[in-house]
Amino acid sequence: MFNKIWLALIALAFFVSCTKQNEFETLALQGRTMGTTYHVTLVGKSNQIDKTQLQADIDAILVDVNNKMSTYQSDSELSLFNQNTSTDAVALSAETAKVISKAIDIGMQTHGALDVTVGPLVNLWGFGPDGRPNKVPSDSKVESIKTHIGLDKLTYDQGHLTKSDPKVYVDLSAIAKGFGVDQVADHLESVGVADYLVEIGGEMRLKGQKLNGENWRIAIEKPESFDRAVQQVIEPGDNALATSGDYRNYFEQDGVRFSHTIDPTTFKPINHKLVSVSVITSTCMEADGLATALNVMGPEKAFDFAKMHDLAVYLVVKSDTGFDVLYTEQFKPYMK
Repeated sequence: MFNKIWLALIALAFFVSCTKQNEFETLALQGRTMGTTYHVTLVGKSNQIDKTQLQADIDAILVDVNNKMSTYQSDSELSLFNQNTSTDAVALSAETAKVISKAIDIGMQTHGALDVTVGPLVNLWGFGPDGRPNKVPSDSKVESIKTHIGLDKLTYDQGHLTKSDPKVYVDLSAIAKGFGVDQVADHLESVGVADYLVEIGGEMRLKGQKLNGENWRIAIEKPESFDRAVQQVIEPGDNALATSGDYRNYFEQDGVRFSHTIDPTTFKPINHKLVSVSVITSTCMEADGLATALNVMGPEKAFDFAKMHDLAVYLVVKSDTGFDVLYTEQFKPYMK
């Protein structure tokens, strides 16, 4: 009797699997946004998804994020705030307010490791929208800018943002991309998509399974400048993943490498052996911001912070023999 039931269950599972694969299909959408690319892979019923309309919806969502938070668009909501020399409170859109609020929260939680006011230094070091030559700025230029840097110069209150210094400049590039991922993922769920992978420039959010019933699998890249190789394969489940590293966006001068990530405490590019940080949380906005903050901290402080706050974090640290790996207990279940 047991064998008959077991065989019946196997037959039923096979039937359900075949039915799903017959009724459903995998759709792939892609495009460009925020100076990089996006890819959306989803599983849906063949006769219920208008691929053309969904592509248009996704593009519109991402254009809206850029129109609100880009520092590359001079007429974006954020750029207009930065250009404003008034110290009066400025009303923000709901989307920008949400990102600003989370960025400040993470900044305070990490004791300033994530600081959205470092934009002028990012520009000065040649990694911002100004596109300046890749060269080390003089100490006098750094000194003239750093007086306008600091989260203490921003006040957020119920959808309004105030800067105490007219020259304060806000850059949300360390968290806005993750927010864009969340916006697209939320839209997919709103139209009934239960199985998807949304990725923008390496940051992603996932839910459900692939068409064949397998979990989504992601490869964390080995942090090497030229070769693309797999460091670790993971299954994040219904979560978001963000990775921050300095192994691709940098410049060299006189044999010294300068990262695009600026340390708000030294006003210079980070200079330590932590080369890659991956964070898994429920939202990509939070994962994006935390990954940047932990990357700024360096290996020891980042690992201690992750353990203290029960974060799922995977660190790759450069050593004399190659790379060492550190990961928290919360990250271990996702490793395959």
